[in-house]
Formats: sequence, structure tokens, C-alpha cells
Amino acid sequence: MKAARAAWRRLEPVHGMIYFVPEARRRYADLGLSGRAGYFTSRSAAFGRASAELVISTFYNFNPDVVRQAVDGAWDATTPQQVLDARYAAACEALRRAGIHELPTLHEVLALTRRAAEAACEHAQGRPLFAAHAALPWPEEPVLQLWHAQTLLREFRGDGHVACLLSEGVGGLEALVLHAATGEVDAEVHHEVGGGRNARRGGLGAAPVARGGRICVTQGGVGEKGQTVGAVLDVPAQEYAFRSGGPRRQVPSSGTRRCCRTRAAPSCWPTT
Repeated sequence: MKAARAAWRRLEPVHGMIYFVPEARRRYADLGLSGRAGYFTSRSAAFGRASAELVISTFYNFNPDVVRQAVDGAWDATTPQQVLDARYAAACEALRRAGIHELPTLHEVLALTRRAAEAACEHAQGRPLFAAHAALPWPEEPVLQLWHAQTLLREFRGDGHVACLLSEGVGGLEALVLHAATGEVDAEVHHEVGGGRNARRGGLGAAPVARGGRICVTQGGVGEKGQTVGAVLDVPAQEYAFRSGGPRRQVPSSGTRRCCRTRAAPSCWPTT
């Protein structure tokens, strides 16, 4: 597990940079896609003309209203193939700008990463985003082959995350709360993902995160599996941004609390 996580931390930026680099924003804008439309259409273009409902289902933890605002009408401006071409072109430009194509170990890393990605293709069942990307042809450019291989591994892992969350009854909003509670990512990021423009006015609302003695948000952060912990069942929206406290984010002291070992009711997405 340690080796897998170390490999993920080293290779994830090879793929993940595509969501932040200016090359991608420029190319999506040239297609008439701005803001979140570029993200949702570029990641779902492997499906074809993916509807907002398909994106909501497979991406899992995004506010449906945010997805609909970004996706509805986007395919009237462009086509999935044009978006895919723009995405790969942006990835190539960004990786070359970073000098990845000049690394002496590029071909060795590529061989290992592609081997792992091709092995994953033998286990595509129940992994829709991964399967859609796995059906795309391999690029010829070495840096793009590396990017495509890491994209496959990223979506393979992501689909696995969704399966685990579903099996534990953890909804999309709950997943964001748990992720923020680990301290791995700032809660402000999840305000945008989960609540969109209305997040600061109560968009994220209250999220039940009790997991029946499994994984819970607690006063000290995230409890380990099997512990009996005090779970936050009703945290006011304005206190959703967890306060810093040591190596992990702290859950606010106010809000309704109770110790329990029962599963919480599914959370509801905000609409206002």
C-alpha cells in the first residue's frame, strides 16, 4: 500500500495538471467552453455527448446544479472529438513546457506506467469512466502516452473510490466533508465543488457523516475504522470550513452532536 501511494503521489501531477494549466483553458475557450464547462466536458468527452445526468452519476461528488449549469448546452458549441483533441494538445504543450519530454528516464517510466495501465484494462468491469478512456487510442507522442497511461490509472482509481463510497453508503457531499476533514485538501476547494456559488450562503448545508463505527468526522479529525466516535451530524454551513488544529483539520465545536454506532440517513444536495 505504501508503494502504491508513493507511486500515486509521484505520477498524479502528470495527469492532474490538465485541470489547472493555462494551455487547457485557452484551448477550451477556443471551442466556446469557459469556466467549469471545460472541466466537465473534457473529462466526460470519452463517453461521447455526455449528458449532465451521466456526468452527475459518474463524477459522483459534484453538486448536480453546478454540473447542469456547466454541461447543458455545451455540446451545442463543440463536439466530443474536438474537446478530446484540445485536451490532448493542451496536455502535450504543458508537459513539454515542464520539460517532461527531456527527462532521461522518460521511456523507463512510460514503459512501467503503460504496463500498469494495460493490466488495469483487464479489470474494467464496474468502472465506467475508466472504460470510456481505455477505449480511446493510444497517442504516438511519448509524453502523451505517459499522460494517457496516468489518466487511465487515475480514472481506474476514481471509479474504485465511487464503488467503495457506494458500498459504505457515503454520499457525494459526505465524501467531500470526510476528505476535507483529513486535511489533505482545503475545505474552501470543496465549497466550490459541493455548493457552487451558493456555498457561502448555506449551499453546503448540514451533512450527516456518521458511519456506524467505521469512518467518522470527529472532534479530532477522522476516526479509524472500528472506533466508537462522536460524529458530527449537523454542522451549520457557515462553520463547514474546518478550523486548523494540528496535523488535521478540526471540526467546529458547535453544531448538533451525538455518539452513535448507527448509519446516518443519506445526505441531500442543496438547491438554493
